[in-house]
Amino acid sequence: MRVFLLSVFGQVILGGIIFCWTWYWLPKRGWKRRLLLGIFALEWGIFSIGFFFHDVLPDKWMVPLILVCNTWYVVLIYYVAVPVVLWPLRFVGERWRGKLRAVLALGALAVIVGLLIEGYRKVSNPCVRHVRLTIPKRVQGQDSLKIVLMSDLHIGEIVGKAWVRRYVELSNAERPDIVVLVGDIVDYEVRFAESMHAEEDLRQLYAPLGTYIVYGNHEYRANRIAKQRWLQSLGATVLVDSVASPASLFYLIGRDDFINPHRKSLHSLMQPLDKSRPLIVLDHQPNNLNESAMNGADLCLHGHTHNGQLWPASLLLRLSYECPYGYYRKGGTQYFISSGIGIAGQPYRVGTHSEIVVLHIQFLNQVGTLSPLFNEEQDVAYVDGNTTL
Repeated sequence: MRVFLLSVFGQVILGGIIFCWTWYWLPKRGWKRRLLLGIFALEWGIFSIGFFFHDVLPDKWMVPLILVCNTWYVVLIYYVAVPVVLWPLRFVGERWRGKLRAVLALGALAVIVGLLIEGYRKVSNPCVRHVRLTIPKRVQGQDSLKIVLMSDLHIGEIVGKAWVRRYVELSNAERPDIVVLVGDIVDYEVRFAESMHAEEDLRQLYAPLGTYIVYGNHEYRANRIAKQRWLQSLGATVLVDSVASPASLFYLIGRDDFINPHRKSLHSLMQPLDKSRPLIVLDHQPNNLNESAMNGADLCLHGHTHNGQLWPASLLLRLSYECPYGYYRKGGTQYFISSGIGIAGQPYRVGTHSEIVVLHIQFLNQVGTLSPLFNEEQDVAYVDGNTTL
């Protein structure tokens, strides 16, 4: 909980700057400055209560406090654009400046409220993204595979039982052959997942070849041992620097999270494997894509980035990751980095979507050619390993 609150500590500094700027623009007399002072004082008071008393306040108090603080933080991020909008008013005559300032300020506020409403809708109604790709290897008796990829559920204070149940329904509706949960299944505290019995819902995930889980960085935060024990209770196969071969058709190489400096190298995990079979790597963070390409992985599935979650963070991610989101190819290795189905912190997405990814994979058929195309589906992003159509 403390880590979560510290993650929004920036709102104190950012809020202070915005408060001073807004105070300067408002009339020196009248109720507007008093209203501004009251709003900021209330929010800073809520933040202070949560920050200093998080150890003693019950969850039924803390969760609303966190929601208020995180919503306010999003408002501050986009409120920064208001000075840019109002700056040209310096060149407008005094007669019209006050009226235009009020109109533009209210318009900016309306846009921010609209962003919050739409952002919450994108989180509470995940999209189903279909991706088609090919792996040019022969699999005995199998010419295709359907994988449901989910990452970054972040079950906790915000992502509750109703949303988890919705995730399971979306996955089961796709009738996948296999389900993979690629890290950050639980948020900061595992007790929320335990108290809501989210394991009962996740156990309902259906896939003939099974459900597989790898750790994310959040699995290494508070209550690490308890989180691992809870994940083991889901009835899925947890891969921690280990390999599985569902129905002896292909390999799933599950890596421990990048946050663990002692995790095994991909080379050591793949070295004893039969390279004629498809090699699918599950790794939460999309770091060092060269490693998987050099070791001959066919497909790598990642999460972690949330595609920035809030624009313009999605643009800044390109400075940190070779590919922060979507389909990518490097040599003979293909990658898909999901934006995640849940959220971390703020229950809003701006410029991104919460998503469940359905991968339609084709293998070589028995005569050495690619199997026929699947039936056309609406709203499907087709990827053939080279081009997204």
